Amino acid sequence: MAIPSFVDRARLTVSAGNGGHGCASIHREKFKPLGGPDGGNGGDGGSVILRVDPGLTTLVDYHRQSQRKAANGQPGMGDYRNGARGEDIILPVPPGTIVRDADSKELLGEVMDDGDTILVAKGGRGGKGNAFFVTPTHQSPREWQPGEE
Repeated sequence: MAIPSFVDRARLTVSAGNGGHGCASIHREKFKPLGGPDGGNGGDGGSVILRVDPGLTTLVDYHRQSQRKAANGQPGMGDYRNGARGEDIILPVPPGTIVRDADSKELLGEVMDDGDTILVAKGGRGGKGNAFFVTPTHQSPREWQPGEE
């Protein structure tokens, strides 16, 4: 079977990254047995973005590799350390690319000029650590929040 050199239609399966979980941590030192909550927030998940590249004329790269996934956010850690954000994936497409939802056939957008972008899949938000929930009256919360898909 011959490998095509020009493809003008491609079905691409993309998924954004999940947000990282928040952390439930209690600060501990030698002479401060209960130093209070110090759990950091989780990082946001990466997004999938389509960007016009005027040097491209075909979608053959997406014909050969049709699944792309952005990176997940890292979980929060103790000592007020927030998780790292997941890296976005920027996919180059030729000018004039029309983007539709595969199931509903709904038009998501069209990219025409150099540098135009479409956000195809937005990454999930990171969860909150227990240091986020501290208030003057509620000094040591035990809860945390999971990240979103």
